[in-house]
Amino acid sequence: MKVVILAGGLGTRLSEETNLIPKPMVEIGGRPILWHIMKIYSYWGFNEFVVLTGYKSHVIKEYFINYYTRYSDITVDMKNNSVELHNNRTEPWKVTMLYTGKDTMTGGRLFAAKEFIGKERFMLTYGDGVSDVNIKELMKSHEESKKNVTLTAIQPKGRFGALDIKNDGSITSFKEKPDGDGAWINGGFFIMEHNIFNYLSNNNSILEKEPMETLALEGQLNSYKHNGFWRSMDTLKDKNDLTEMWTNGTCPWALWLK
Repeated sequence: MKVVILAGGLGTRLSEETNLIPKPMVEIGGRPILWHIMKIYSYWGFNEFVVLTGYKSHVIKEYFINYYTRYSDITVDMKNNSVELHNNRTEPWKVTMLYTGKDTMTGGRLFAAKEFIGKERFMLTYGDGVSDVNIKELMKSHEESKKNVTLTAIQPKGRFGALDIKNDGSITSFKEKPDGDGAWINGGFFIMEHNIFNYLSNNNSILEKEPMETLALEGQLNSYKHNGFWRSMDTLKDKNDLTEMWTNGTCPWALWLK
């Protein structure tokens, strides 16, 4: 089963990093978050990827083209015009990179991959979120639902400290980063049947709007509730938090290290 990754957006809220590179290439501990996402799927046995690029797509292409030399020890013999790799560090991955346009919406990007995905079930996620989601349980939920699409539902933590303030301005309680309001939101990590393409159209198609809304109205949208770790890298703080987790060895998404 192929894993499709949306990796073409501008990442404007992370402009400190994305002025020079696309958001999926922003690094956590020396490795792009895209690499971390692929390692999650690879841990569960899924190693064929279709990366849907857009903004600064050449950076992603060059990363995988040069992957062998980037992570291997190498001897360059300039006299004899030869390159020798030592301790070659590779992954069992097959990676297809599709340029889907700089300003194309999420539905349009997915629609552009139709021919490469073929007539089969596939997985889809965003190129900026990591999780310790159990892919086998996600698959089981999808198969039991018999619906066209399953998404991973998560309950995010609050981003800011919450205050209870009286009329006179005094604070009666302070809670740093409380849980959210209990609402479940779309955390990506989808499983989709091929007929999702019947709900998509041109470059302006936004997957999270009419296609998903229509699937929900038709009773064809299933949720897999994930109560574990999930984090989207939307801001510089998110990037720094994830980097700190990686550096400290407290990175729940890195199942391959456990």
